[in-house]
Amino acid sequence: MPKLTEKQLDYFDEFGFLPLKNIFDPKKILDPIIDEYHSVLDNLCSELVKENRLSSSYEKLNFGERITKVMQETGEVHAQYFDFSLPFQGVQKDTPMWFGEAVFNALICEEILDVVESIIGSEIYSNPVQHVRIKPPEKLLPKNEIGQPIIGATQYHQDEGVVHEKAQETEMLTVWFPIFDAPVEAGPLKLVPGSHKGGLLRHCVNYKNLGLTQIPEHLFDEDGAVPVPLDRGDLVILHKKTVHASLSNISDNIRWSFDLRYNPVGQDTGREIFPGFVARSRNKVSSEFRDPGKWKDLWEDTRIKMSEINQDGMSEFNFNQSVDCA
Repeated sequence: MPKLTEKQLDYFDEFGFLPLKNIFDPKKILDPIIDEYHSVLDNLCSELVKENRLSSSYEKLNFGERITKVMQETGEVHAQYFDFSLPFQGVQKDTPMWFGEAVFNALICEEILDVVESIIGSEIYSNPVQHVRIKPPEKLLPKNEIGQPIIGATQYHQDEGVVHEKAQETEMLTVWFPIFDAPVEAGPLKLVPGSHKGGLLRHCVNYKNLGLTQIPEHLFDEDGAVPVPLDRGDLVILHKKTVHASLSNISDNIRWSFDLRYNPVGQDTGREIFPGFVARSRNKVSSEFRDPGKWKDLWEDTRIKMSEINQDGMSEFNFNQSVDCA
C-alpha cells in the first residue's frame, strides 16, 4: 500500500494507535500460516496421544475445534508449542517453538513494512518481541486454580513495559493482526486513546494475587478504552506507550492473532539475547535478511543459550520492567 496519509499519521499521533483496513492479501499471507500450523497441531496431537494425555488426534475437526479439544482434555494451553519466541526463564534444549517459513514471510510482508516505514522510517529492524496468540471461546475452556479460564483476556499493559529498560529510547512499533476475523465478541484488542502521551506506568507482577502482570486501574482511564475489531487482512499499529489489553473471547470460534514489533535499525530491541534482523533497508538493500532457514537456526542457537541461564528465576538476565507491588 502507499505510505500513510497525513490524516492517518495525525490520528496515530493523537490517539497512539491506528486501525487499518485491507492492508495485505489474507490468502497470500495468512492461509499459508494456517496450513503450516495444521502440521504443528498434528505433531502436538500425536505426542499427546502417545503420552496418553489425549484420547484422539481429532484429525477430522477444523483447527479451532481441534486445539480447543486439546486444551479441554489436557487442561493446558500448550502456547509455547506454536509460538515464535521463547520464555524468559526455565528454557530447556527441547522447549517447543515454531519458526516456519510462512511465519517468517508475515514478518517481511511488504505491505506491512510500508505501514511501518511511514512511522519509523525506511531502515526497519524486526524486533524479536513477537508472539502468536490462540484463544478458544472461554466458555469451552477448563478453569485454573483461581477459577479463571486457562487462557483468557490479556491484562492492561504498555509494550514498553515488557521489554528491558535499555529500550526506553527505542522507537518500537507494535503491529497486531488476526488470522481469522476478530469481531468484538471474539476478544480483539481494547486500547486507551491518548495514553501514550504519558510516561511508562507501573506494571505490577501477580496483580491482586491473580498471577498476572497488569497496570493498576487507577493509573489510566480504563473507562475510556475502545475495542478494535478487525477482519483478515486488517491490522492495528500501536505506540509503545499505548495502554492496551484484550477483551474476553465470548464467541463460538477461536481468536488467533499475530503480535509483531519493529524498530529502526541500530536501536536496542529490549531483548538483546533474542535474534532480530533487518526487515527493510532503503540505504543498504544487501543487509535485508531473507533466509527463513537461517532465522530458525538463530532461534535454535538462542534456545541453547537460554537453557544455560535463568533456570531459577531471572537471575542472570532480566527481560522487562515489571515490579512487585505487594
